[in-house]
Amino acid sequence: MAKGKTILVVDDEPFILKSLTFILQKGDFEVIEARDGEEAVAMIEQHHPSLVFLDVMMPKMNGYDVIRKVRANQELEGVFIVLLTAKGQETDRSQGMSAGANDYLTKPFSPSRILQVAREIMDQD
Repeated sequence: MAKGKTILVVDDEPFILKSLTFILQKGDFEVIEARDGEEAVAMIEQHHPSLVFLDVMMPKMNGYDVIRKVRANQELEGVFIVLLTAKGQETDRSQGMSAGANDYLTKPFSPSRILQVAREIMDQD
């Protein structure tokens, strides 16, 4: 897997994880998965994905803490992080953006919107 040409999908809900992976693979993207915050950080450090779709509420480490940890590592400064969460209040969005997210999408998500975001980010890479 080439570093920087990969999308990481992070969610503790197996159905969401598989749905996102399926959508992105159908869009011809290379996709890797993580099921909790700690695994997400390890995968980001190892694979340096171009794009991460990240849930907020997860075991071991929440999405906000994952973002803070990634943003503290200068080697990972180019990773584009999209929070994808059921937390849709403006205060939630504000908290996510303050933590360092590049974008914020709410569940339920539209497959076409996921592909649109992925294409926009991956085309910049």
